[in-house]
Amino acid sequence: MQKNVWLIVGGGSTLVASLLHIAIIVGGAEWYRFFGAGEQMAQMAEQGSSYPAQITGVIALVLFSWALYAFSGAGLVPRMPFARIAMVLIATVFMLRGLFGIPAVLYFDTPYFQELGHSLTFMLVSSGICLVLGICYAVGTWQVWPSLKKKGGSDIPVY
Repeated sequence: MQKNVWLIVGGGSTLVASLLHIAIIVGGAEWYRFFGAGEQMAQMAEQGSSYPAQITGVIALVLFSWALYAFSGAGLVPRMPFARIAMVLIATVFMLRGLFGIPAVLYFDTPYFQELGHSLTFMLVSSGICLVLGICYAVGTWQVWPSLKKKGGSDIPVY
């Protein structure tokens, strides 16, 4: 597979986001507050609950796996299973989060969104980052699409 700048940038940025989530776990309550996880998550972390670390850890693992898919598509690591499907889904999730993050805060009535309503800066920045990442994954995937096809057939298994 060919090296692809779009996927390298997207994967590298996603890897940084994954590592940042691990740093938030280590940093504790103040880091949860600073990075917009919400006061409830910060308070649970202060009280010694494992829930914030578990949720943040799962997010870190998902982001890490998405970085691997980007690096795979860029030709830096071996081909990942279901590459075509995964890359399209990753691009879609990032782009949807980027496009609909701010309207969700403005129009849905949940305690988390009400809390974030006081800090739209977080939603603006994180939505912008997600939109850029979605574009990186989408353009990069489009560019390497033929090379992501499983040898001898489709990327979708037939049962």
